[in-house]
Amino acid sequence: MNIESHKRNLKESLESLKECVERGIEDRQRSIGFHTSAAMCDMLEMLLHKKSLIDPGASIKHDWFSSTRTTQEKLNFDFPNKKEILEIMVRIENKRNILCYGKRQSEKVIRSVIDDFNFFMLKIKEAGLDEL
Repeated sequence: MNIESHKRNLKESLESLKECVERGIEDRQRSIGFHTSAAMCDMLEMLLHKKSLIDPGASIKHDWFSSTRTTQEKLNFDFPNKKEILEIMVRIENKRNILCYGKRQSEKVIRSVIDDFNFFMLKIKEAGLDEL
């Protein structure tokens, strides 16, 4: 996917997340689960393309972040803030299916995903993704 497509998708996800927060996170847990996961993958892919660490046609799948082991196997090269970025992605991905397909979660659980996502955005910017 090209950078403009990533930017368009990212814009949609960020707008949806903002709307979820404004309307009440407890009633929007599915959207939060989907959009945090999708946005993280878009941002990471944009960063790795920018740094020429993956091929232009390569894409990153959200399920790569279901475990630390799988993440390390799929992304076995170095990039800025790698450890922190991947740890956050694994934490969010581990809550994704619960938010998207499970029973209603407490505000605390949903808020933890949003907080992790905000920290992820900080770390990915620090790593060199300034297109946000």
